[in-house]
Amino acid sequence: MKRMYTKDVPRKAGEKVKVAGWVRSIRDLGRLKFIILADREGKIQITARKEECDETLMDILDHLTKESVIVVEGRIELNKQAPGGREILPEKVTLLSKAERIPLDVTGRTKADLSTRLDQRVLDLRRPENLAIFKIQSKLVEGMERWLDSNGYLKTFTPCIMANASEGGAEVFPVIYYEREAFLRQDPQLHRQLLMAAGFEKIYDLGPSWRAEKSHTIRHLSEHRGCAVELSFIKDETDTMRVEEEIVISAIKAVKKECKEELELLGKDVKVPKKPFPELRFPKVYDILKKLGKEVEYGGDIDRESETLLWKYVQKKYKSDFFFLNRFPFDIKPFYVMRVDEEPQWARSVDLVFKGIELSSGGQREHRYEKIIHQAKAKNLNLENLKWFTEHFRYGAPPHGGFNLGIERLTMQLLDIPNIREAVLFPRTPERLLP
Repeated sequence: MKRMYTKDVPRKAGEKVKVAGWVRSIRDLGRLKFIILADREGKIQITARKEECDETLMDILDHLTKESVIVVEGRIELNKQAPGGREILPEKVTLLSKAERIPLDVTGRTKADLSTRLDQRVLDLRRPENLAIFKIQSKLVEGMERWLDSNGYLKTFTPCIMANASEGGAEVFPVIYYEREAFLRQDPQLHRQLLMAAGFEKIYDLGPSWRAEKSHTIRHLSEHRGCAVELSFIKDETDTMRVEEEIVISAIKAVKKECKEELELLGKDVKVPKKPFPELRFPKVYDILKKLGKEVEYGGDIDRESETLLWKYVQKKYKSDFFFLNRFPFDIKPFYVMRVDEEPQWARSVDLVFKGIELSSGGQREHRYEKIIHQAKAKNLNLENLKWFTEHFRYGAPPHGGFNLGIERLTMQLLDIPNIREAVLFPRTPERLLP
């Protein structure tokens, strides 16, 4: 008999079925035992009546422990009081793995702090609410890929190990690469640009990036994943914004349509945003913030408080939780961004902000060789170390741009999760390298 998920067990009295999963709870009334069996798709009640079960079967049930893994074969009986309106009367139970006393309540009824839950992450992930988060995250990525695939974008895989820090600075993790030092990438940015110079035109890259920031905030990770998109023959950075809108909308539509049970379990009613997303540009951003009571130095970067204030402003004025920040000061951006030719103080650099937190950074890249070299010099970068990248722009490269959308941050903000660590299966932060 083929095993089925608990949610697929039919409401058909007398039919024989086979299920498998974890023993979530046991209630013993002497001659009657109630076992709640949980698997990835739900749970079902196993009801054993002593007079109907042989001694071998009852002996197995008598020695079961919570979270043991079992296989149950039996027949269906309808019962309005049971989860899903039906239960299984067992005819055979196979114990696959007996669980010891567990150090964490996987039902969540007994509360534990986040640090304890992350120490026992495997048990913590057995909670249906946590499984729901990652089903939704999976569907977000699927929704992005669906739009990108159907619009001619090629899925690519770029290197995670770099000879040099991709964005300069000290926020990199060095690794031993055979007999020399290398670095984990901060972003798949530069190789995506090289693919534009190679003529791939429209690509996306799903994968991890690393930043060695000693940040202990609710929104920072040392290792994070993104959907990184790059496209050629753009008019300017607004073309990248239109693409980013589309993949965000496609992602949220997929969740809303295909994750109804998970959203209900988490008590969330997500809304599909309308396009185009509002756009705020520098230097007007400084004036808006000043009116909101926040002074930011002209030409300076904005902080977390500023992002929140601007979100509230956009929410009130445009009824949107998403908005773009465009034309950042060039001085605070990497060498490869394109400056506004007529106003070189500002860069064609774009962030997408959702509910007050930056989801992505991107915009238009500089494709003109002379400009790239000039900007690298302006940032005091070692041109010889960058030659592997810059040299290829001598041989013809189209105008291009893109972005890298943070998957964990999108999950966090969409579901109003209080800490980004809960939107990662096994988070990596300055203080956590296990499990």
